[in-house]
Amino acid sequence: MLFVLFVAVTGLQKSGLIIRIAQSIEKGRFVPLKLVIVTFFLSMLITIDVTLIVIVPVTLSLNINKKELIVILESLAANTGSSLMPFGNPQNLFIYWFYDLRSEVFIATIAPFALSFLGLLIIASLFIKTNHIIQKKAIQKINQKAYYYGVFLFTIILTILHILPAIMAVFVVIFAIIFDRKALRVDYTLLITFLLFFGIADNLQMLLIPEINHSGHVFLFSALASQIISNVPATLLFAEYTQNWQALLWGASAGGLGGLFGSMARLIVYKIYVRHESTNNTTKFTILFLITGYLAMFLSIGLYFILY
Repeated sequence: MLFVLFVAVTGLQKSGLIIRIAQSIEKGRFVPLKLVIVTFFLSMLITIDVTLIVIVPVTLSLNINKKELIVILESLAANTGSSLMPFGNPQNLFIYWFYDLRSEVFIATIAPFALSFLGLLIIASLFIKTNHIIQKKAIQKINQKAYYYGVFLFTIILTILHILPAIMAVFVVIFAIIFDRKALRVDYTLLITFLLFFGIADNLQMLLIPEINHSGHVFLFSALASQIISNVPATLLFAEYTQNWQALLWGASAGGLGGLFGSMARLIVYKIYVRHESTNNTTKFTILFLITGYLAMFLSIGLYFILY
């Protein structure tokens, strides 16, 4: 499903639609604030990966400076915003079904985490003062294929939410093979990396003790394990050994804010940024990306132990 998402968004990029959207966004004021808020709330509705795969290319197409800071805040906004809803990200959906939870109990448990970061991200985005880069650009023309890929993207979202059967996503690939093979040029190394994460998680199960009960241990172990194997495999791993779903939910959410491997979404953002044609200073971005990620992770750890 992630592969099909990449194909659909790549098709949208090549059709000119994403650049057209970027040109409309950059005309207004408070661009960083608007993008951060949209990312936060959109990730609740259409999942974290879909949101970032769409929003980050739009941001990188903007004709403004300080895009690296905006992308970093978007990454944090998507990770924290998606944590609020049971279907916002894969680990939430797994916890929600695995422990047979009620939605209101789930949301109430993680709300302090998500809403605290929403406030911090709004404040941080207001401190980012952007300027337009002096560069004359013609109004981007939109290729007719954009409409097809727009419908495809909407279809994929419905399949992720289990409203449509997953087989519907095959039509995206068929369309790309017949009419637009350039859209198939996605980051295959990233997809292979995700598969390896799940393989590592399966093998680590053989090394753990049969039962982990202390909430602090569940929280810390899941958060730290996320830094190595990402938070989705870490959630699947520790769910087998504990009934303390609150600690596991917080641990997976906090762990997703750390380094490059903290969550799949973090890795997606990083790869999109460094591979984009408009970026050049990847060293600066990498340093800022890691510093802010671990700072957010440590803040969430402190918040957990204050509350629990």
